[in-house]
Amino acid sequence: MTMGRGDDSIAKAERDVLDAKKRLTDALKARPPERIRDYTLAYAGSGAAVTLAAIFGTHRELLVVHNMGKRCPYCTLWADGFASMYKHIANRCAFVLTTPDEPAVAAAFASARGWTFPVVSHAGTTFAQDLGYKGDEDKFGPFHPGISALWKDDSGALVRTGTRAFGPGDDFCSLWPMMDLLKNSVGTWEPKYHY
Repeated sequence: MTMGRGDDSIAKAERDVLDAKKRLTDALKARPPERIRDYTLAYAGSGAAVTLAAIFGTHRELLVVHNMGKRCPYCTLWADGFASMYKHIANRCAFVLTTPDEPAVAAAFASARGWTFPVVSHAGTTFAQDLGYKGDEDKFGPFHPGISALWKDDSGALVRTGTRAFGPGDDFCSLWPMMDLLKNSVGTWEPKYHY
C-alpha cells in the first residue's frame, strides 16, 4: 500500500481537523473584544521604557507573545520558530515578545538565540497577570506561555481581539505536526537549549 494523501480515512480526518479549526477560529472571533490598559514595559538590553501603545509603531495591530523567560526551553522553541517568520509577520502587523526576565538578561538570551524581533521585559509590572499569563507556580515558574492579538482603535485605546495559550502540539510551533508523522510521535523528546 502506498501511503499518502490518497488514503480516504486520512483525507477525511484532515478535513475534520480543518473544519474544527474553522469552528475554533469562528468561536474565538465571536468572543467580545477586551479593552486593556496601556502598560509601560522595558526594552531588552537598554531597559528603556516603552509603552505597549508605542510598540505598535505604524501598525494598528500587534501580536504579543507571552514568553516564560529564559528558564523555559519550550518557550525558547516557539520563539526560535518566530525568529524565522518575523519578517513575514512584521510585514502584516507589529510583533513583540514579552518576558519576565530583567532587560539585560532578556537581551543576552535573545542575542544568543539570534532573535531579531523586539523583546521587552514586563518585570515589576502586572502585565502578565492582568492578561491571564501569570498564575500558579510550575516547574518553569509562575508565568504561562501564549499569544495575544491587540488592536489600537481610532481613539488610541488598546483592545485584545484574541488570545491563545501555547503548549506541545499546538498550531503555533511547526515542529509538533512533523513529530506526529514519526512512528513514535514525540516520544519522550523535549526541547533543549543546545543539542
